[in-house]
Amino acid sequence: MLLDEGWAAVTHAHIARVAGYSKATVYAHWPSQTSLITDAFTLVGATPHHTLTGDLRTDLLAELLAYRTGMVERRLDRALAVLSDLTHSVPELVAVRDMLVADGERVVRELLARFLDGHELEAATLMLCGAILHAALMHGVAPPDEVIESTVDLTLRAATAR
Repeated sequence: MLLDEGWAAVTHAHIARVAGYSKATVYAHWPSQTSLITDAFTLVGATPHHTLTGDLRTDLLAELLAYRTGMVERRLDRALAVLSDLTHSVPELVAVRDMLVADGERVVRELLARFLDGHELEAATLMLCGAILHAALMHGVAPPDEVIESTVDLTLRAATAR
C-alpha cells in the first residue's frame, strides 16, 4: 500500500478493509500509523545477501547482484525512497531507515574493510551500493551486470593499489 498508494493510504481503516480485518484488530497490533510503517519495513525491508565464498571480487559481485535483485523484485528502491522522505516528517522512522541502510551495506563494508578504512571505506561502500541505488532511483532501471562488474573492478583496483 505504501509503495503503490503512498503514505496517506496507510490508514488503519484502509488496511483493515484490504486485509479483511476489523479496525479494532489492526489498532490492537499497531496503535499508530508509524508503528504500522515501522513493522512493515522491519519485516519486509531486509536486504537479501549472498553467501560468501572467500574470493573478494566474486563476493562483491554476488552481493551487489543480490542487492540489485532486491531493488527489482522487492522494490527496495521505491521503499527506501519513500522511507527517506518520511524520515523528514516522522523522526521515529530514522532508526528504521538507518537499520535498513546498515543491513544493506554490511557485507560490502565487511569485505572492503580488509583493504580500506575510514573515509576510503565509506567512499568505496557508497560508490558500490550507490551505483545500484542511483540507477534504480534516478534512471528507473537497475544497472546491468556489466556496469556492476565495472564498478567493482574500478573500486578493487583503487583499493588494492594502496
